[in-house]
Amino acid sequence: MAQAQPGPWDALGAAVLTPIEGRSGPAHSTLFDFEQPLVSETTDPLDALNEFERQRVSLAGSVDPARLSRLLAAESVGALIAAEMRFAGLPWSVSAHDQILTEMLGPRPTVEGDRPSKLQFLAEKIRSLLDAPQLNPDSPNDLLRALTVAGVQTTSTRAWELKQLKHPAIEPLLEYKKMSRLLAANGWNWLDSWVRDGRFRPDYVPGGVVTGRWATSGGGALQLPHLIRGAVIPDAGWKLVVADASQLEPRILAAMSADRGMVEAGASGDLYEGIVASGAVETRAQAKLAMLGAMYGATTGESGRLMPKLARAYPRAIQMVEDAARAGERGEVVSTQLGRGSPRGADTGTYDDSLTPAQRSAERERGRSWGRFTRNFIVQGTAAEWALCWMASIRVRLDALAAGTWLTESPHLVFFLHDEVVIHSPAESAEAVAVLVADAAHEAGRLLFGGLPVTFPLTVAIVDRYDAAK
Repeated sequence: MAQAQPGPWDALGAAVLTPIEGRSGPAHSTLFDFEQPLVSETTDPLDALNEFERQRVSLAGSVDPARLSRLLAAESVGALIAAEMRFAGLPWSVSAHDQILTEMLGPRPTVEGDRPSKLQFLAEKIRSLLDAPQLNPDSPNDLLRALTVAGVQTTSTRAWELKQLKHPAIEPLLEYKKMSRLLAANGWNWLDSWVRDGRFRPDYVPGGVVTGRWATSGGGALQLPHLIRGAVIPDAGWKLVVADASQLEPRILAAMSADRGMVEAGASGDLYEGIVASGAVETRAQAKLAMLGAMYGATTGESGRLMPKLARAYPRAIQMVEDAARAGERGEVVSTQLGRGSPRGADTGTYDDSLTPAQRSAERERGRSWGRFTRNFIVQGTAAEWALCWMASIRVRLDALAAGTWLTESPHLVFFLHDEVVIHSPAESAEAVAVLVADAAHEAGRLLFGGLPVTFPLTVAIVDRYDAAK
């Protein structure tokens, strides 16, 4: 855990992420704009070599320098890859995107603020079925009021709750919400703002989530719905190589805990089927539900019922997440495979005698909630580290394949989503890229877990449209 006081380099990071006041245009246009010069004319507070030496000294004094060195290297390469992906951009067809929107919503309205025709048709249908001619279906309060007047009792207008209701207006309402969400998140305004010269260039934030997962500061790259992935089309003579890791988090848990039984369950390909074959549970659905319960802390219902069976079959794996949960409840820090520490929770192991029974109950629940977080932190955080090592290894192999050509003239990474990567490749190199992506996954496992025979199988597809990969 970091002990030193924030320095000039920390301030620089904040400056990069803070938009300049009065600067117009989308946030992603200010990546290299700073309110202050990076280096003062009289002093040099951002001496890179100085900072590097300070970090080396800090690293040498840590509990496990070897693990942290690998984490820092992985994070460094990840930041470089994020910058390269933004530079290269994800190939994006404006005409294909417009066609998808037109088919789903109707033609683009000529008047700003008007609904597309198909969305307007649904709005009018909902108004008629609810006998509410002035209803704005985009307003939760208006919609809740109209449903109540129509005799439909519900506490919210969320889709999952509406699906439980019986009324002729529900089906068109659910369809309206789906289409409205597409328009708001990835409609024509998004297309105008984020796609330039046939490329989508999001602002990735490596390590933007506390577990080490990436985030974005604009563009919603990590929430691209399948509906619009048909607009991701490679250049003429090129292909998309799409690869994603199968069942990554449970495999990470098996490797972290060195639980041989769980490692063997995943060796044949489908880890959940392997769990069934071991006799731990009866069906694949049960295996998946039980593993989710183990990693996310479900203690009730079907998942809670299956947990003891899983614990008997895979004691080391289940004990690891249980220990992480108990540590979180005590307010302790837990760590990923490469040493990323969790935030420290409040110590709820002891209670002030002055607390009322209700307050003590609240404290216990707060501790259990934090325990559920730390239980998953070690798995999700280590999965993020594996993904960084995977991408770093892919990058090294792509560089060798490129033989000195410019980044965008040879196969290059263009998209990353937790356990999935997309590579833009000349058609003649696509098969070689598919092979090296799988080799890189094997190396990522070795970098994190040494000689443990854990497998990280991939689903790899060579496609002409992103949505054809799955």
